[in-house]
Amino acid sequence: MDNNLKELIKDIPNEVGVYFIYDSNNKLIYIGKSIHLKKRLIQHFKSAEYRELKIQKEVSRIEYELLGDETIALLHESDLIKLHLPKYNRAGRKTKFAYGLYAQKNEDGYLQLIIDKVDPFKTEITTFISYAEAKDKLFTITEKYALCQKINLLYKTTGSCFQYQLKVCHGACLGKEEAEVYNDRVKDFIKTTELPNGEIFLQVKGRNEAEKGIIYIKDGTYKGYGFCKKNARSTATFLKAIDLKTENRDSRRIIRRHFMSSL
Repeated sequence: MDNNLKELIKDIPNEVGVYFIYDSNNKLIYIGKSIHLKKRLIQHFKSAEYRELKIQKEVSRIEYELLGDETIALLHESDLIKLHLPKYNRAGRKTKFAYGLYAQKNEDGYLQLIIDKVDPFKTEITTFISYAEAKDKLFTITEKYALCQKINLLYKTTGSCFQYQLKVCHGACLGKEEAEVYNDRVKDFIKTTELPNGEIFLQVKGRNEAEKGIIYIKDGTYKGYGFCKKNARSTATFLKAIDLKTENRDSRRIIRRHFMSSL
């Protein structure tokens, strides 16, 4: 990384936020989000990928906005990319979330949880940035809900899965557990990913010690986010702080991902 690039990032903190890369004409060419801003920019500027090399060549100025919480940062980044359409965001992937988790019945009637590339014509349970992230989460879900690694394609075998040997799987891989009983546990998991009804204010970390972030959900629909004083408790205060948004597919994915993070 050359000295000019080092100079551009020297004062940027390693905190959660959104960053903005401008060229010499003061045109916004890229918007990104990270839980470690400086670390992510170093990755940009050390990369030999074609798009990253173009950014390295054109960057003249970097701005950033601290947001405290990753979910709010993702929502803010998504809004700003749609608003400004920076050229190197358009040149990248169509969606930040490349992999989805899908449910389907296998030939024996058991509900499988399957990782696949995001399909715009299918409704996923939740989404992930990478295959590695998706696989790691599916292992966690499979263990927590006593599901079968073989059925979820996490363990290739013609016999029982590894979890059955540990007495965690109840034998669905061998047909020893009824599909209906097994599927009820899969459905229990799916219910945890659905956005709750009623008026919900998710309280997350704020931009500084004196405040907290608020994510507003009403009747299963994402409505917006904002920040208020850390000791705020009333619904009226929360509503006043919210920057109202219209839910879209990306924002819904981000919120469902937030609910998945507790697993």
